[in-house]
Formats: sequence, C-alpha cells, structure tokens
Amino acid sequence: TLHLIPDNLQNESFGWHLQYLTILGLSVSTACFTAGLLADITSSYQLFTIKNYLALVAAPIEIVISMLYWGLRAIDPKLVIPPDLPAPPIMADYGFHLFPSVLLSLDALFLSPPWPTTPINPYASRLSLVSSTVIAFLYWFWIELCYSRNGFYPYPIFALLTTPQRVGLFALSGVAMWAAGAGLRWCYRVINGTETHGKLNTDLYKKLL
Repeated sequence: TLHLIPDNLQNESFGWHLQYLTILGLSVSTACFTAGLLADITSSYQLFTIKNYLALVAAPIEIVISMLYWGLRAIDPKLVIPPDLPAPPIMADYGFHLFPSVLLSLDALFLSPPWPTTPINPYASRLSLVSSTVIAFLYWFWIELCYSRNGFYPYPIFALLTTPQRVGLFALSGVAMWAAGAGLRWCYRVINGTETHGKLNTDLYKKLL
C-alpha cells in the first residue's frame, strides 16, 4: 500500500511513514492478525493470548482512526490529506481507514473469548482510560519530535491548531479510544452474554483455538 504514495517529503523525512497514526495502527493490526493466524496454524495458546492482548489495543485504535479520519475528511479533506499528496484511490482509502476497524470489531465480537463478569482488577476501567490517554499523548510527543526535525506535521490539521487545542484533541482521542474499547465489551455482552466466573479459564481459551 505504501507504493500508492508518490515520492514526497514524508518518504525521506525523520520518522518516515511512521509519523502517520494510520500506519502505526495498521502495524499493530497486522501484528494482531499475524499472531492470530499463527495461533490457528500451530494451535499455540501463547500466540492466541498475544493476539487477544494486541486486539485490546488494535481494535480501539483503529475505531478512533476511522472516526477521526472520516469525520475530519467530511469537514474538509485538506485537514487530513497533505496538499502535496493526491487523494488515495477509494479502495486504498477504505483499506487504510475503514476495513481494519471493521475486521477487528468483528473479530472482537464473534471470534474472541468471553470477558469475565467482573474485572480481575477492580480499577480496570480507570487503568484502561489512563493507558488510552497515555497512548494518545505518546503519539503527540512523537509527532512533535518529528516536527522538530522536519518542520512539518504529517496531518495538516496539527499545523492549524494551537498547543492547547492539540492537548484537547489528543485528550479527546484518548477518551474516545477508551470509549471504543468499553463499547466493544458492551456489545460483546449483548451478543454473547458474560462469563459466569470471576476470571477466565485457561481451558476456555484452548477450546477456542
């Protein structure tokens, strides 16, 4: 998919295409699906566990990416597509910004083990919110580092915002990521019910392989 992008500043800049949240999200999603594929081939409980933990991060991130990208693009495509780049072909656009969130959501709802009725950690929801916000701000620090080396942001919207507005954007993104994860868990309970035990049983995972 990277071959769809012509030669431009991003190709030779600090951070390369990893400046883009889309590419970072796709990297985590690819690792998640690769671990799942290898788990199916090898019947490895360890790989299946890795896949499920990666999905906890990948699915909410991809949902937020889809929401932000399509929402901002509906307002003005110039907010997310740099002026020196052409608009991507529609199927490539879906492949970058829609299909990953749809596929990961389907996987979480229909192909993943059940959640426990009560969290193993009583502060799980709070920890999830904190970790989501930390991930959002780590990305902000990363693009600011890239900006200090390159003199431009990967997404035009960042150049239009003041620092307080960027803080608000990334704080909102962290909350949105947390809400996406909570929404997936709620949908899972509605569709599949809940696990009756206080914690998941290892044998249950093995049956799902």
